[in-house]
Amino acid sequence: MAMFLRKVAVGVTKPNVSPVNGRFLLRHMSSVCRSTAEEREARATWIKQLNSPMEVIAPDVADIIELEKARQFQGLELIPSENFCPRAVMEAVGSILTNSYSEGYPGARYYGGTEYADIIENLCKKRVFEAFRLDPAKWGVNVQTFTGSIANFLTYSALLKPHERIMSLDLPHGGHLSHGYQTATKKVSLVSMFFETMPYRLDERTGYIDYDGMERSASLFRPKLIVAGATAYARLYDYARIRKICDKYKAIMMADMAHLAGLVAADVIPSPFEYADIVTTTTNKSLGGPRGALIFYRKGVKEINKKGEEVLYDYEDKINGAVFPGFQGSPHNHKIAGLAIALKQATTPEYKAYQQQVLNNSSRFAQCLIEKGYELVSGGTDNHLLLVNLKNKGIDGSRVEKVLDWVHIAANKNTVPGDVSAVSPSGIRMGTPALTSRGFLEADFVKVAEFFDEATKLALKIKAAEPKDAKLKDFEATVQSNKEFQSEISKLRREVEEFSKQFPTVGFEKETMKYRD
Repeated sequence: MAMFLRKVAVGVTKPNVSPVNGRFLLRHMSSVCRSTAEEREARATWIKQLNSPMEVIAPDVADIIELEKARQFQGLELIPSENFCPRAVMEAVGSILTNSYSEGYPGARYYGGTEYADIIENLCKKRVFEAFRLDPAKWGVNVQTFTGSIANFLTYSALLKPHERIMSLDLPHGGHLSHGYQTATKKVSLVSMFFETMPYRLDERTGYIDYDGMERSASLFRPKLIVAGATAYARLYDYARIRKICDKYKAIMMADMAHLAGLVAADVIPSPFEYADIVTTTTNKSLGGPRGALIFYRKGVKEINKKGEEVLYDYEDKINGAVFPGFQGSPHNHKIAGLAIALKQATTPEYKAYQQQVLNNSSRFAQCLIEKGYELVSGGTDNHLLLVNLKNKGIDGSRVEKVLDWVHIAANKNTVPGDVSAVSPSGIRMGTPALTSRGFLEADFVKVAEFFDEATKLALKIKAAEPKDAKLKDFEATVQSNKEFQSEISKLRREVEEFSKQFPTVGFEKETMKYRD
């Protein structure tokens, strides 16, 4: 064979040729330049492995996933930032779209083979505008950012210079780390390292945002940007009031609706788009899509200057440039595809009914807890979450969270106004999107409130048996050494699990589960 090729190369042997479409192809070259199926099967041994299912390649990981299915099926998911991703969305996220790189934007990529990435991204943008009822002549959107925290940081980086000023809700009062946070001795958030941040706060008497205090602070601090957004605030934002403050002090108004996006899409709470310059959101919380984020920015005419000339918004190039090439590389096309599916669902009557039920459930849940003697920050809720202040019960959120976890209820400890420690805060934050996705209605949340009450009473009972000046590890040790407490925990856990297993799963079928009992 080697001799044959050398002869062909130097023209010694006259090739056997055949005309094909005006060109000449060498006969028999297929046997020279292409491997046979038998050869590939013998040598490319990795193909079988690449096409084998997870259960064969990594049964340990497959088993962990099955255990997590059981946890989600048997337990009560009350963390307000969590939801159950629809099956159709997960199919896209686990698809072959994960294989391709597509740095850049549709029509301007740095890679070839991106025609379908362009189609997916453009379709996703179209559905964003439909879901949130936006005019694409007045709003633009970047669908490539990986997380809400990244989306927020890139927005600041795009629109502000280093050390310019941001105002946002204080973390202990319900704010988020990605809006900046620092203590007297430490800049906890990177946002507070790169920019100067100042908090506004709640009125501790009412639990509502102190807008007068916000305006007084803005008059002194002169922020370049004010964030309207929270992670543990159970009331609606007064976007109109913040818009007036921003206009008065020439600040950019940024609304972070990460927790509220699904409710806004369904038009069951007021939208920030009428007032904000920038809107950011995650896509996996109340919206119910894959993990990811969106950055919306205003386009078109901003104002008419004193000369009568139109002044345009200049956010688009700055935002898109900050995302790529400023920070991220290739977008996650599989997630963008999943988001396009979720946004299509967000325009349906079923979705609107779901989001209205999220509100109904949250309201009923809050009412039940108040009737049982629990104090809620702000006295109730207008959205999907509620924040319980446990100070009047004589226990902290860390201990109650621990018992809730033991009895298969997922919630999270949270600071409330007046707390000085995020490690041992006085609150518990809970929400209704995930359980509503499973079909829970108002009457079901009455039962959930009963479970919460029983768990809190059990936590108080355990705390009473602790040694003096005990820490959380002592709380755990008290349970480990007391069979009565262990029995009570097991009994309540069984009740929670039997109740939860009556409801549908989301994203997978009960019949396919390995661990159903």
